[in-house]
Amino acid sequence: MHAPVLVLKDSLKRESGTKVHHANIQASKAVADIIRTTLGPRSMLKMLLDAGGGIVVTNDGNAILRELDLAHPAAKSMIELSRTQDEEVGDGTTSVIVLAGEMLHVAEAFIDKNYHPTVICRAYNQALEDAIAVLDKIAVSVDVNDRTVMLGLVRSCIATKFTSQFGDLIADLAIDATMTVGVDLGQGLREVDIKKYIKVEKIPGGQLEDSRVLKGVMFNKDVVAPGKMRRKIINPRIMLLDCPLEYKKGENQTNAELLKEEDWGVLLKMEEEYIESLCAQILKFKPDLVITEKGLSDLACHFLSKAGVSAIRRLRKTDNNRIAKACGAVVVNRPDELQESDIGTGAGLFEVRKIGDEFFAFIEECENPKACTVLLRGASKDLLNEVERNLQDAMSVARNIIKNPKLVPGGGATELTVSATLKQKSSSIEGIEKWPYEAAAIAFEAIPRTLAQNCGVNVIRTMTALQGKHANGENTWIGIDGITGAIVDMKEKKIWDAYNVKAQTFKTAIEAACMLLRIDDIVSGIKKKQAPGASSSKPKIEEEGDAANEQMIPE
Repeated sequence: MHAPVLVLKDSLKRESGTKVHHANIQASKAVADIIRTTLGPRSMLKMLLDAGGGIVVTNDGNAILRELDLAHPAAKSMIELSRTQDEEVGDGTTSVIVLAGEMLHVAEAFIDKNYHPTVICRAYNQALEDAIAVLDKIAVSVDVNDRTVMLGLVRSCIATKFTSQFGDLIADLAIDATMTVGVDLGQGLREVDIKKYIKVEKIPGGQLEDSRVLKGVMFNKDVVAPGKMRRKIINPRIMLLDCPLEYKKGENQTNAELLKEEDWGVLLKMEEEYIESLCAQILKFKPDLVITEKGLSDLACHFLSKAGVSAIRRLRKTDNNRIAKACGAVVVNRPDELQESDIGTGAGLFEVRKIGDEFFAFIEECENPKACTVLLRGASKDLLNEVERNLQDAMSVARNIIKNPKLVPGGGATELTVSATLKQKSSSIEGIEKWPYEAAAIAFEAIPRTLAQNCGVNVIRTMTALQGKHANGENTWIGIDGITGAIVDMKEKKIWDAYNVKAQTFKTAIEAACMLLRIDDIVSGIKKKQAPGASSSKPKIEEEGDAANEQMIPE
């Protein structure tokens, strides 16, 4: 016998072959099981303690997975799934995980029978193509401007969330906000930028019913000199600046040599005159409100308040852009470049109001604003955070509909239709790929099954009845009413899903399942320069070179 040859270092662990497949599948199933109970209207909430010791109470799949710290690599890639889903379409984060988990679960049987993973992946990809084709077939177009349809849509998206008990409240907010910031790009395209132009302000106190979408913007600032400047201006002329209204200071240290005593006075006078000329340039345009992102000196404040102009300083850039969008102003970088067209006259009212014990500036009643603020009120911080998460989802759904106005039935009906169609097709597929293809078809039923489980109805009976209804790909709109667990027509119940949410869910889930199935080797224990997130003090890096050499010396 030859002596064994060591290729890998002792410190490395290597698993390969079916062991890896099983481990990956187990890990993914574990992640799916954590999330499974949060699918549907009758979902449970999860309470998580985050690193800062705060609590997160939510049933948003993405929010839960974001807080979890997992060790297994496969489980980590599952978490990435829900994040992708959240960034792409904003909804369906839970379904993605459940579906991917199920896809891997049905693949396990084939791995046991020594099927090659690529065969399974091929079948899955085939199934995905056919599933998307089915989606295209059953999708219905919708009129974006029909408010009741939009409401029903966003409602069915939020029905699974915590805030569904407040009726249409959140749905209304979401639709108002997204309709406000939609920009026509021409050729029938709408661009809706939720992140940049919709700001959600959470202010604890009051009731949820007080939440509203402002026709304008608000921010947490007061005017610079509260006693002297007006706090309420009707039809204000708003000027937005991006430069400091104070004398330019030296970067770190400036030395000025003065020979005569009078020169000191001259120096001060020059500073004052500089500021005075700045203010004069600004006042030429007779603004009522000057907002700058940088500082504003006392002297400038004095000149402005003498002219009856209110000023606000040190505003965030993002807020400034929002104000510009809302009232039609242009953010100017230097006062000498000001033009009449840069001044925003679109706002109807500027007012500083006191909410709780903080002052907030409102710029509202804008005509045709392209940015807005959603003002959320509520009892506690935790409640507000959850409401904000739900609102984000709702706005994403509204945005998806505006971009791609097509619907598919919700309540598991889509998945059942896809499943039934794929089952029919599987008989025409030749060769070994037939079985995994059929398994993929069955895996789609995970969603309606989970819905039924969460309602607490008899799962087997409900599923059999549903499969019977969908048997030949007919009755595409029959699904589960998530609240009662009854089998109903989704059209009557107005339970819909956005087409691109569903399509994205299927794509993400199946592609992820294929990726995890393709892994056949896990090598762990690789020493890197301190993995990010590992708690170690900074100076560790210097000794890293020596540490590596020591390991090479065999004991």
